[in-house]
Amino acid sequence: MRASEIIRAKRDGGRLRPEEIRFLVDGYAGGAIPDYQLAAFCMAVFFRGMDGEETAALTEAMLRSGQVLDLSDVPGVKVDKHSTGGVGDKVSLALAPIAAACGVVVPMVSGRGLGHTGGTLDKLEAIPGFRVDLPVSRFRELLRRNGACLIGQTAEIAPADKKLYALRDVTATVESIPLIAGSIMSKKLAEGIDGLVLDVKVGRGAFMKRREEAGLLARTLAGIGRAMGKRVTVLLTDMEQPLGLAVGNALEAAEAVELLRGGGPPDLREVTLALCAEMLLLAGVETGGAAARRRVERAVADGSALERFRRIVEDQGGDPRAVDDLARLPRAPVQRDVPATAAGVVQAIDAEAIGLAAMSLGAGRVRVEDRVDPAVGVVLRHKVGEAVERGAPLATLHAARQGGEPVEAVAARVAAAYRLGPDPASPGPLVLERIG
Repeated sequence: MRASEIIRAKRDGGRLRPEEIRFLVDGYAGGAIPDYQLAAFCMAVFFRGMDGEETAALTEAMLRSGQVLDLSDVPGVKVDKHSTGGVGDKVSLALAPIAAACGVVVPMVSGRGLGHTGGTLDKLEAIPGFRVDLPVSRFRELLRRNGACLIGQTAEIAPADKKLYALRDVTATVESIPLIAGSIMSKKLAEGIDGLVLDVKVGRGAFMKRREEAGLLARTLAGIGRAMGKRVTVLLTDMEQPLGLAVGNALEAAEAVELLRGGGPPDLREVTLALCAEMLLLAGVETGGAAARRRVERAVADGSALERFRRIVEDQGGDPRAVDDLARLPRAPVQRDVPATAAGVVQAIDAEAIGLAAMSLGAGRVRVEDRVDPAVGVVLRHKVGEAVERGAPLATLHAARQGGEPVEAVAARVAAAYRLGPDPASPGPLVLERIG
């Protein structure tokens, strides 16, 4: 086989055989096929797509490019959750300890933020000392001990995807549904899980802007998982405005802790608990949705989820005192309010614009290798449906320095992300659809 012939076949709308896909993936992972040929392949897939069997073959090839964990020696049913990415989406930080406190084993391999969406690893690393680069042996040990462990993708887990993920970002092929599905599922299936709950974000702050695209991705992901013998449930959730109030790594970590304390913004709490309840159902901990919801609410109310998070933080090298004293988290030296230029009711907030504003302050990265500032970000002071007086703060910027660029420019962008009007308004439903 020749890579150029396979690329040409897909460019012309042909259907690839599993062995052709495996040839490309193995060759790229091993260095025999260069970046420029895989970039051409990604663009061909972007425009021509893949059918279900091709997408499953791509997932299988990336999955088998590295180690597939066998966690059968870890007691309990293993269920993970994955989000397709959104602005202010710190759900995993609270979800993992809640689910673990309810008896689910959560082996979570997460990613870093890229572009306007944040990454779970960056938020965890905002906790002083927290390590996400644990060896697989320690990962197993902590799953047994705490019922949850949150790490980054190791060199052994789906290495082909790790290379391809970076290539997709710089070749404008991130939004391709077959490539997204293959990337997500190859990593998740390599974790040794029994079940998976997927949170597919829909709206301005998501990669999938339209409901139809999100639904197609959700069904593709679920189909791959089930074809490989895994239990899968997908929730489509709203990402028109940021989730919660905080956008930025330490700010979001603090908000997740507030949720575990029984507080936190209502929208963040609702999405987190809805996804947790689905995890309990997949694990067989509860058999009905109402009972599962009551159980996760009880784990927050009685403090067991917060205590589980404190143990996870300490055992992964973090400072557990930061869980009780949020002032120990990184704090930006400058806080600047963004005032409303007119009175009105918040009709809409452009989630993507808020995410890009936080990124320009240093909370996100343009390239995988970029560093982030854990302290900076944006905290919303008003959400959709709330009345605002002229001059009242719409949001507060947490920045590294005052004046000039980027603070003044970012303030203008955040103000422009808000649309105010005289009419009453209310946000739409948070959970748009369940595919299970």
